[in-house]
Amino acid sequence: MMLRVILLVLLLLHETTAANLPAKWQTLSGGAPLVIAQGGFSGVFPESSQYAYQFAQANSVKNVVLYCDLQMTKDGAGICHTDYRLDNSTTISSVFPKGQKTYPINGKQVRGWFAVDFTSDQLYNNVSLIQSIYSRPSIFDGSLPISMVEDVTGLHPSQFWINLQFNTFFKAHNLDAVDYITSVSGQVVIDYISSPEIDFLRSLMGKLGRSKTKLIFRFLSVDDVEPSTKKTYQAFLTDLATIKSFASGILVPKSYIWPVNHDQCLEPHTSLVADAHAVGLEVYADYFANDMPASYNYSFDPTAEYLQFIDNSDFSVDGVLTDFPSTASEAIACLAHNDKNVVPNKGRPLIITHNGASGVYAGSTDLAYQQAVADGADIIDCSVQMSKDGVAFCLESPDLMGHSTAVQTFMSLATTVPEIQSNNGIFSFDLSWSDILSLKPALTSPLSQAGLSRNPAAKNAGKFMTLDDFLNFAKTSTVSGVLINIENAAYLASKKGLGIVDAVSTALSNASYDQQANKQIFIQSDDIQVLAVFKKNPSYTRVLSIEETISDAPKPTVDEIKQFADAVDLPRTSIVADSGSFISGFTDVVKKMHAANISVHASVFRNEYLAIAFDYFSDPMVELATFVAGVEVDAVVTEFPATAAAYLRSPCSDLNAKLDYSILPIEPGSLLALAPPEALPPAEAPAPALQVADIQDPPLPPVIGRSQTSSVVAPPTTSPNGQPTNAASLSVCLLAVVLSCLCVMYQ
Repeated sequence: MMLRVILLVLLLLHETTAANLPAKWQTLSGGAPLVIAQGGFSGVFPESSQYAYQFAQANSVKNVVLYCDLQMTKDGAGICHTDYRLDNSTTISSVFPKGQKTYPINGKQVRGWFAVDFTSDQLYNNVSLIQSIYSRPSIFDGSLPISMVEDVTGLHPSQFWINLQFNTFFKAHNLDAVDYITSVSGQVVIDYISSPEIDFLRSLMGKLGRSKTKLIFRFLSVDDVEPSTKKTYQAFLTDLATIKSFASGILVPKSYIWPVNHDQCLEPHTSLVADAHAVGLEVYADYFANDMPASYNYSFDPTAEYLQFIDNSDFSVDGVLTDFPSTASEAIACLAHNDKNVVPNKGRPLIITHNGASGVYAGSTDLAYQQAVADGADIIDCSVQMSKDGVAFCLESPDLMGHSTAVQTFMSLATTVPEIQSNNGIFSFDLSWSDILSLKPALTSPLSQAGLSRNPAAKNAGKFMTLDDFLNFAKTSTVSGVLINIENAAYLASKKGLGIVDAVSTALSNASYDQQANKQIFIQSDDIQVLAVFKKNPSYTRVLSIEETISDAPKPTVDEIKQFADAVDLPRTSIVADSGSFISGFTDVVKKMHAANISVHASVFRNEYLAIAFDYFSDPMVELATFVAGVEVDAVVTEFPATAAAYLRSPCSDLNAKLDYSILPIEPGSLLALAPPEALPPAEAPAPALQVADIQDPPLPPVIGRSQTSSVVAPPTTSPNGQPTNAASLSVCLLAVVLSCLCVMYQ
């Protein structure tokens, strides 16, 4: 009972009414596309569970359609479950271990546990639901019963949709879905009935009384065979008029509309929607899920995929079938028809890039910065690195191994620099600028080991940019400013004879950034002594980077930060704490920083669903809403600025606006509160509080002369073909050997 109470409170917190819908759409009716919740909110809860359906109602547009895949039990009852086989998403195999059977279904032998072999009492009272997709939350497994059709209709959905795959299967077991549906339709309203079986749909015609139920013909894969006509589903694409004779619309896999090639890139859309609309058929698209990226064109932003189907210049589908109905609701109610809106300048956080639009192109390249500007970034960033010959350029790390093709050419220069990182690297300060220019940049994929690689077509696209080129590009672009990140200044000065601080100061001065007021300049560093150098220019905003996750910032620490910085850059986990991929709470760090008039930048935001806690529904928009509207950070640092700009451009990002639908921040712990205590992930130790000693740094050492560096470095030479050579001077090598031998002799 307590779980039910908590759920009802959660539902009230998130309940929405009618969506803020544009006046005109390119749907058949001219109205907004429908959001159809596949088994409820099955992206979070076990599909077709009571929680899934209730959560879908509470977190979607008001007219969300609850979708039930009808299965029939041995005693003729109806349950909602996507697959004929129950074993992949229930506990039935452990409850009835001898209940496995093999049956022919539409020409294929299918083995598993089937509802037709069990009574409704056996299923409802003994079998529980589990999550069928392993990357989704499992904490609700075994705690929710199978839903009867009456359980779903008892929620009084705005609209109700029943899908039946093959009635021929049920007839083989002396059951008939036609009889069941006609009986149920006399008690509840069924707004839509879909099936890939033509004879089943035809048999319903005239049997639903005065009901306005729409019959929908469901397309399966193009090569699958429709059992009534023995034609492939592809064949019906050229015979839509026949479908119109018994159906009001069609439900198709989304690839029927926007094909994706083998490189996971979109191809031109087909004419299916236009052709279907021309004969009076509505078109509903299937297989939308935030955690199943479809194409690199969407940059892992699920709302971008919905918009491709509902807000393009040629057509709009009439509805989308989705596991994440809240995201579809955002796309329809908040984002569609807003691409021309201007992001407001006041009262909202800045969009700061992380190495440009580095989720799309290799970070810190010309293409990444150009994309960031086009995507609506406010501030573009340059993490400054130094070449051996003193050229300052932009790259996330001094280690070139992960960000370029350096391994192919300069692996012999790989070394360990403990002051910078624990693992081997090929460092920019060991290569000349001409060496670095001979390399290609590399697009990094932080979650590639989990199977989420970024677009391989852009893997080596773009060019490295010097700091001077970056500043000149930013000056002539539409961005409102730049962020210059400086790290490893002490090491570079004392060990390599490279003055990175002076290089940045000179570049800013040469580009007149120290004299202009129309561009914001952020100087960021993890070293307070670097920030102290730039205090002489009051127009610069100094940002202290705190890379480790913290749980608190005591007042003495905040006071110390205030002496050197105007803002802090914090990991997201220092602001919104998580545990086992669930949000456990908000820290007070932002409030304490704001109390001292210190701005807070949250970093780094990524669109890939595995980088997003379960509470955000695999939706980067919900995460942004939590940090922007919930915690009120002053800037979001992102590798996908287009997503942040789309959110801030939407009227739904303003919770003070009197709208019927908004993108709401999450309530920390709300999902965990719904799970049985025994299913909760183990509690994690809290992160440490930030202490004064953690941010103190010794004074910067002077820049030593090149002759004083700890290693002998040969001057760059040029081969006859004009390319730089990697070979050290032979005389220098011989001298090093002789000196080494002398040292051994006199020990």
